[in-house]
Amino acid sequence: MDEVIIYCVNDGAVMKAWSEDQGVGEDNSMITLMADPTADVTAALDMQLIDDGPIGKGLINRCKRFALYVVDGEVKIVRIAEKMGDPAGDDFPEDTLPEAMIAAIKALGGGEL
Repeated sequence: MDEVIIYCVNDGAVMKAWSEDQGVGEDNSMITLMADPTADVTAALDMQLIDDGPIGKGLINRCKRFALYVVDGEVKIVRIAEKMGDPAGDDFPEDTLPEAMIAAIKALGGGEL
């Protein structure tokens, strides 16, 4: 695995601070935190969180909790934590956590991790 990219519908300053706080994104890290302040990436991936619950609480232009495994630009695995009553995947993120993704990649025969 070459890189793990974590992005959020947020501004670059917040993502930079989060990266520094977590000690990732430095030269020797394979983890990159990125911002999607206008939710363009989220829309392009069709991962907009469109649900009356979050929208009713003022959570506009948010992203579903999801994980992708991409090889040479081709999406091989898509996991979304969205469940009934938990559209953001906050209460049940298990499908998108590293352990589940690693298992899915191994099951796919997904090369080196």
